[in-house]
Amino acid sequence: MSRLKILAKHLKDVAQGKAPSGKLRSTHWPSVRKKHLEKHSTCEVCGSTIQLEVHHIVPFARDPEKELDPDNLITLCENSNDGVICHLLFGHLGNYQYLNPNVVEDARVWNEKFKTREKSRSV
Repeated sequence: MSRLKILAKHLKDVAQGKAPSGKLRSTHWPSVRKKHLEKHSTCEVCGSTIQLEVHHIVPFARDPEKELDPDNLITLCENSNDGVICHLLFGHLGNYQYLNPNVVEDARVWNEKFKTREKSRSV
């Protein structure tokens, strides 16, 4: 990805409250993101394969050194699967300005709930 595309993506993320304005991602981020999605190709919460985001457990803004650390990444979707945007709800507790330090555990618990849910009966 060219530096211009990285800058455009960064500005979009800043506008949405997903990234701080003063720091640009590493030029290695696109390849790290791609490798992560090859290994973890579904949302860790709902299992969706649509509109996947690679979420930083410890945010880039808080610790830029962990930006490329594979152990600091989790796949979450931005797909409104069943009315839930997993990246927003589980990764950021409903607001991109916040973080969820328990995102990995929450993803595991809720993934199990999604897998074992039953449909309610129609009345």
